[in-house]
Amino acid sequence: MTVRDVVPADWAAIWPFLHRIVAAGETYCYDRGSTEDQARRLWLLEPPGRTVVAVDTEGAILGTANVHRNQGGPGAHVATASFMVDPARAGRGVGRALGEHVIGWARAQGYRSMQFNALVETNTRAVALWRSLGFRILATVPEAFDHPVHGYVGLHVMHRHL
Repeated sequence: MTVRDVVPADWAAIWPFLHRIVAAGETYCYDRGSTEDQARRLWLLEPPGRTVVAVDTEGAILGTANVHRNQGGPGAHVATASFMVDPARAGRGVGRALGEHVIGWARAQGYRSMQFNALVETNTRAVALWRSLGFRILATVPEAFDHPVHGYVGLHVMHRHL
């Protein structure tokens, strides 16, 4: 598996799984009815942000991530990131590879830490992954996410120093 910068042609492979994940409404605070154009603008970042894809040896896209400043001005030294793995490719280490890559890139860019603002507490695989990569839960905002199966659940704020 290789992680590389996204190119415009990658969107055709990203959109189908990104759309399924967002429409399911279980892990992201994105509008479940987001159009393809809205999603593209949200996901494919311009510098100083960055969007990457994880690809297998044949070039198939397994997942994607983006990373950018969490806030501007005096908070611009803290990065944030979002990750999506094609559900058909889950369990192969794609999320870990993307996470390690993004953490390394943010560190190399001079960010001092990384913060996730809204990790759904029922997304236990993601919580376990980020904990294994050095993130800790700073707080959980109670009932901040309306999960289609579990009802109102918390959103974790997670952080790690770089």
